[in-house]
Amino acid sequence: MGDRDESRSSSFPMGKTAQETGLPYVPECYVIPTSHRASLTPEVANVPTIDFGKLKQGSDEERATVIQEIRTACRELGFFQIINYGIPPSLLDGALAVASGFFDLPNSEKAKFVSNDVHKPVRYGTSFKDGVDKIQFWRVFLKHYAHPLENWIDSWPNNPPSYRETMGEYCREVMKLSLEVTSAITESLGIGPTYLTKKMENGMQVITVNGYPPCPRPEMALGLPPHSDYSCFTIVLQGFAGLEVMDVGDGKWKLIPNLETALQVHVGDHFEVLSNGLYKSVVHRATLNSERTRISIASLHSLGIDEKMKTAEELVSEEQPAKYRESSFRDFLNFLSSNDIAEGYSFLNSLKLA
Repeated sequence: MGDRDESRSSSFPMGKTAQETGLPYVPECYVIPTSHRASLTPEVANVPTIDFGKLKQGSDEERATVIQEIRTACRELGFFQIINYGIPPSLLDGALAVASGFFDLPNSEKAKFVSNDVHKPVRYGTSFKDGVDKIQFWRVFLKHYAHPLENWIDSWPNNPPSYRETMGEYCREVMKLSLEVTSAITESLGIGPTYLTKKMENGMQVITVNGYPPCPRPEMALGLPPHSDYSCFTIVLQGFAGLEVMDVGDGKWKLIPNLETALQVHVGDHFEVLSNGLYKSVVHRATLNSERTRISIASLHSLGIDEKMKTAEELVSEEQPAKYRESSFRDFLNFLSSNDIAEGYSFLNSLKLA
């Protein structure tokens, strides 16, 4: 059996996947059914851009306008971008650089963090759920917990040498920003800006550093399958465009344009639960290109690992009964370990009451 035949098998050893070795073709186990493939010329999404400077320093009228913009974005798309949020562009560039540097390391260095255990706080892997996916995805990733930072940073990679310092500073700044985002979203829901403050201060921050290497036939594969995030919300920094979201208005996939220095905010499953379905957990996927590796850094924010998120009592009534069961981050990890999300199994759907 030749090398090309071997690489048509359903999985590859870590370090020898198609995306890590740069195969010049797309093996069959990566090929997405035709009806689910991404377009090479996608429609571009009309994404709300929220000026956080006005939220923090604007007039009362400007602030009220921004809160309303956030409410509309969360209801209609489950997604928005933020600008003027106070993190220097040099730190964004530095975080992307050390992320890229990690993926450029020899396999022997990355192998120190390889694990199929979704409960591990630091792990390196490929595809969506490490090589056990029925369809493989053209992606490498590093996941690590990040809050409280001092509890986790010593277990992160220390190569590249500046990884811990630079990514740690980025995580610290994004954690502070996440509390401002939490406050704005709960205020926009009408349940007050401090509704979740303490719980989120003591909650989880999970960093997923994604690398999507060049793919020889980017229309045939995906970096990540369609999914929503389990978190309350996710703050994403990307090097350049490649993320697509499902527009709930017309059911079409649309590309998120890359706005210089903007960060993306994805509403997650737990904020859809909190809002009793008023706010939408955005379904998204990662597309590929044939020219260069795309890096994204996703910071997922949720309550503590065993803290249950439930629908706000203020948003439940006889006319609008609760639509979701309560759940925790650990509940999601258990769901992930026993379900193939790439096959269409949805954590959010598992929470919906009949």
